[in-house]
Amino acid sequence: MSDYDVIIIGSGPGGYVCAIKCAQLGLKTACVEGSETLGGTCLNVGCIPSKALLHATHQLYEAQHNFSLMGLIAEPPKVDLQKMMEYKGKVVEQNTKGLEFLFKKNKIDWIKGWATIVSNTEVQVGGKTYPTKNIVLASGSTPSSLPNVKIDENIIVSSTGALSPKKIPEKLIIIGAGVIGLELGSVYARLGSQVKVIEFSKTIVPSLDSDLQIHLKRILTKQGISFELNSAVQSVKISKNKANVKYLKTQEKTQHSDEADMVLVATGRSAYTEGLGLTNLNIEFTKNKKILTNEFWKTTSDGVYAIGDAIEGPMLAHKAEDEGIAVAEIISGKLGHVNYLTIPSVIYTHPEVATVGQTEDDLKAKGVTYKIGKFNFAGNGRAKAIFASEGFVKILANADTDRILGAHIIGPMAGDLIHEICVAMEFGASAEDLARTCHAHPTVSEAVREAALACGSGAIHA
Repeated sequence: MSDYDVIIIGSGPGGYVCAIKCAQLGLKTACVEGSETLGGTCLNVGCIPSKALLHATHQLYEAQHNFSLMGLIAEPPKVDLQKMMEYKGKVVEQNTKGLEFLFKKNKIDWIKGWATIVSNTEVQVGGKTYPTKNIVLASGSTPSSLPNVKIDENIIVSSTGALSPKKIPEKLIIIGAGVIGLELGSVYARLGSQVKVIEFSKTIVPSLDSDLQIHLKRILTKQGISFELNSAVQSVKISKNKANVKYLKTQEKTQHSDEADMVLVATGRSAYTEGLGLTNLNIEFTKNKKILTNEFWKTTSDGVYAIGDAIEGPMLAHKAEDEGIAVAEIISGKLGHVNYLTIPSVIYTHPEVATVGQTEDDLKAKGVTYKIGKFNFAGNGRAKAIFASEGFVKILANADTDRILGAHIIGPMAGDLIHEICVAMEFGASAEDLARTCHAHPTVSEAVREAALACGSGAIHA
């Protein structure tokens, strides 16, 4: 008889949520984690610490730019970087300790160490073998780099190094204009660094709706971040504690170079699958070197499942969480489901950017006839009162049925506002359903209702 009903490899958002749900459903559960704390990249060196620094530096920005406008007169604040790092560390500790409590509460065994899968019913950790009926691979991802760029986490850093700087760089070059690059670029720009972003594509965050791309780039440029688009980094060399970045402007075919105190490599992340013993299982991979799964998250090895960053799909903590819950339900004999069309994505710059569903380009490519409801935060009373009137809400609805197909927000609290649209889409709501739902006044959420009204006869405050 197996010691465990399920062993989960990895304690990131996908892994720990899967473990808790398995335990709640009555399965004898263990989770293997080799790091000193639970929570994976997200809680330790990703989502949580980056949001702490974004919050701290946004408060700095508010004090520098908006306090005096509200009659709050004070000396300009000074940055104590060590104190800021201590604050970030406490936030991380609170979250990871909270996970330890949840594991104990739900009677989940934390097997400390690095896993090697011996067979589809055996996991080895530290020389000891643990029998199990099911295995869930929630191994997450690691930062990607470029061929001629060697990360040392000192001058040339990944997101991990950028979250724990020894000092504030006078000049920072970021390779990659994706979510990580823009969020951390915002942190350093607020701290006083000169920030330059070099991006291979012709746009920032290529997956975004084009309206959001244009608007976000314009706002970040006003905040002091400069961009070199259509540019391919060829090498980064360190000399005399400086990094020299050579890059090619692909349209002009011209060579350029620049120097910085720190270079952040933010070129995406790669699935972490090495050293897990997957060759023992004959696990198959996709062309993107991710673990191949079917619609039930089953791998090509019987009894072995995979979720999160290790498989295809957006690398989002909440996507991994939903997959973890679904797999737990499947293992326990229930039905598990994830609606990928209603998974939101958020960029925590200021203003925030949030999106769900399809973009205009998606709909055009599919030949779907659609209508647009758009409302600017400049027409929202609450947004104006809190100095956050830049941006808009954009809702895309089917022209024939009025069913909401997607929504794209740039503005105050966009990451929170997007969820009422997620709920609406989950239940197949129309734009009119949203427009007829009373919203409290004055709130920034009224902008969502106004955009829904704009899909019909028109917004009230436009």
